[in-house]
Amino acid sequence: MTDVLDLQAVTIRRGLTTILDEVSWTVREGERWVVLGRNGAGKTTLLQVASGRMHPTAGTAELLGERLGSVDVFELRPRIGLSSAALADRIPSGETVRDVVLTAAYGVTGRWRETYEELDESRAADLLRAFGVAHLADRYFGTLSEGERKRVQIARSLMTDPELLLLDEPAAGLDLGGREELVAALAELAGDARSPVLVLVTHHVEEIPPNFTHVLLLKDGRVHAAGPVAEVLTSETLSGAFDVELVVDRAGERWTARAER
Repeated sequence: MTDVLDLQAVTIRRGLTTILDEVSWTVREGERWVVLGRNGAGKTTLLQVASGRMHPTAGTAELLGERLGSVDVFELRPRIGLSSAALADRIPSGETVRDVVLTAAYGVTGRWRETYEELDESRAADLLRAFGVAHLADRYFGTLSEGERKRVQIARSLMTDPELLLLDEPAAGLDLGGREELVAALAELAGDARSPVLVLVTHHVEEIPPNFTHVLLLKDGRVHAAGPVAEVLTSETLSGAFDVELVVDRAGERWTARAER
């Protein structure tokens, strides 16, 4: 299989602080990865590298066959879909839901004078329909619930038909019902062979959708464990990553973790 992401000894430093410490990680075609770890483990920074929005201080990062530092990132980024809180903060609250998705075709937030082809309009409508928010197309983004915003953001991230889709804590801030609806939508996306390679960042094993194949566990900016879901999601491995004695259980294709009593 072809490598979609290939990070070798990637290190990120800011002043005297090391955020990522010699992280090596390979993601191949057809895989669906979950990135887990405590707050401050380096998960969001890792996604910034994987999306071409941050260059390593040391080491090498190849994204979709292109090495950061020797490629025009503005040509590379449209091939990578990204949904994150930082991106959501840049979306104008007065933007219609339709335009939130549509403007991804130009890689911008906030529609101005750009024009779109009928094919773009049709794809945006199809994506809104696929994530159950087509009825919100004329609503303003700022009026949506948190769950509705998350779905719209994921629809936007797929607008350019990316080869790699990165989701940074898409379930953060959702209530139980909203989380379960989102998990179901992501499970369907992950189970579709036509979908791009997926990388999902989360704090909670309960948020791992069915059909995800691999887990990367980060601890203190380093790789604690990486591999197939069933091999990595063990009580021993998670306890070491989170520094808490945890019991990990599996029910069907869903996982839970709780402190050992």
